[in-house]
Amino acid sequence: MERSFESAGALVGRTAGPVSEHLGSFVDLLIRQQFVAAVVYVKAMHAAAFDRWLAQHDVDAAELSEAHIQRFLRRRRRHRGPIRPETRRREEYNVRHVLSFLRSRGICAQAIARSTPIEDLVATFARHLREQQGLASPTIERYTIVARQFLENRFSAGEIDMRAVVATDIIDFICGQVAHLRPPGLKCVVTAMRSFLRYGQYLGDVAGELVAAVPAVATGATTPALPRAISREHAQRAIDSCDVGTAIGLRDRAILLLLARLGLRANEVITLQLGDCDCDWERGTFEFEARADASVCCPCPMTWARHCRVS
Repeated sequence: MERSFESAGALVGRTAGPVSEHLGSFVDLLIRQQFVAAVVYVKAMHAAAFDRWLAQHDVDAAELSEAHIQRFLRRRRRHRGPIRPETRRREEYNVRHVLSFLRSRGICAQAIARSTPIEDLVATFARHLREQQGLASPTIERYTIVARQFLENRFSAGEIDMRAVVATDIIDFICGQVAHLRPPGLKCVVTAMRSFLRYGQYLGDVAGELVAAVPAVATGATTPALPRAISREHAQRAIDSCDVGTAIGLRDRAILLLLARLGLRANEVITLQLGDCDCDWERGTFEFEARADASVCCPCPMTWARHCRVS
């Protein structure tokens, strides 16, 4: 099945367990928080599996706790091959995300506060990323997952002393990810580690040299090297190549104009919805939230496409 917002909604729409009536709202919240479609689909898939398991074991929504999550994770699986460690961690994280959502809605009881040093540090790191750097929720989620994995690998459940971290700790952790991550995923881990260590440097617990110790990820090179950006002339040719006599051509032209004129990222264009736009059709402009911390006003691409103009 295609991993789209619609297929994610269809997944949770077919559930009939004790939390099924709340999963649609859960998916809607993920979309509003600008998670990409593939991530929303995987979270919906794990949420639906958890709901089915709860129904099979006659667990009421009000009784949900972390103990049920642990039992769910230990269930017998019908997979023929072994489950990758990253898949196991992702499933646990997504199911905990569902539990956190249900608790925020008052569906089930709040957890008994049992904070650990690792959870405390990860929580402050996430707050720093959100409040000081203004990162999007999906990025914060990825970075905090890596930070938690590193801390658990280095300190287990003991006290945390970031001053005791040395370069070999970082290199060993990165090398341990190589077995189950492809280069793009490994580059995300490296970026997250640099961000976490810079946060430690900001706190005064990590030396700047330690940030530089994070190894780079080798990627395949092309000969000659691919350009980092296309020229203005090539961008104009791509825009002019759209067939404005068709609906698909108008759509493609509007997307290219968003990319070329505003510098939006592909995932920002993909997640842009009509509800995000405040259109003034007479002036040919609209306003929308391009990022969580920046409002953009620009000539309306639908007007550009309809009149085949480029400002």
